[in-house]
Amino acid sequence: MRNFRRYAAIVAAFAAMLYGALVVAAFGMISLLLNQDVIADRTAGPLVGPVMTGVAILIVFVVFLNIALGVREDKQRISLAAALLTGFASYFFFGVAGGVLMGAGRGDPVGFIIFLATQLVSPFAIAAGVLAFFVTIAFMLILASRVGDRGRPRWPWERHDENDD
Repeated sequence: MRNFRRYAAIVAAFAAMLYGALVVAAFGMISLLLNQDVIADRTAGPLVGPVMTGVAILIVFVVFLNIALGVREDKQRISLAAALLTGFASYFFFGVAGGVLMGAGRGDPVGFIIFLATQLVSPFAIAAGVLAFFVTIAFMLILASRVGDRGRPRWPWERHDENDD
């Protein structure tokens, strides 16, 4: 059990890094295709976008750690509800993080609502949520298909000792 938790925590870290890389790549591609900035508000400053992305990555990583360390090895399953919830949480808090930074920076609660609304309808927030959904599915699939203590999968030519009965 201890080996599985270590394995699952390492896979969670790598899956969160994969999510971060996919989000950055998707933002670049969407920005190029639509000729649109990730943060359309010019007064936002240089840290709002990275903080928003970092919050989405952090949420995904916390969910992955919760799945990895909270669910026993024999109970690992693919849950579409958990993946949808993770996707929605990263989508929503991606916008909320930017809204909080913009609202706090201006001292304007209406600025928070306006920035949040514009971010939640942007293709960038939607991409963050959709990617979180798919990476969560892949993460759960990897944990559910864990070989366990039986060892690594072997090629047919490596199994010659099993067929020599």
